[in-house]
Amino acid sequence: MYWKTTITAIVLGAVVSGCAASAPRQWMKINEKYSTAEFRRDHAACTKSGTLDDACMRSRGWVDVNPSKAEKPADPEAARQGVYTPPNQRGR
Repeated sequence: MYWKTTITAIVLGAVVSGCAASAPRQWMKINEKYSTAEFRRDHAACTKSGTLDDACMRSRGWVDVNPSKAEKPADPEAARQGVYTPPNQRGR
């Protein structure tokens, strides 16, 4: 009985983590009107061997709606306000 529970937990964990890792990214153009056809064309052009090239999408004017942690600004408050605060003046 213990082995069945353990194996079930491992399989369930693998399935859940696999679903979380494969979430598609969402793209949009800021201050521009665009069509679904335009997005599909650019998405197809920027896909190489089944992998989307983010730099290619950005070069065509697309912005990732939910950027990864590596792409997020270090100071979210400054990014929200659109101003840069030097590190030595933060918190004043």
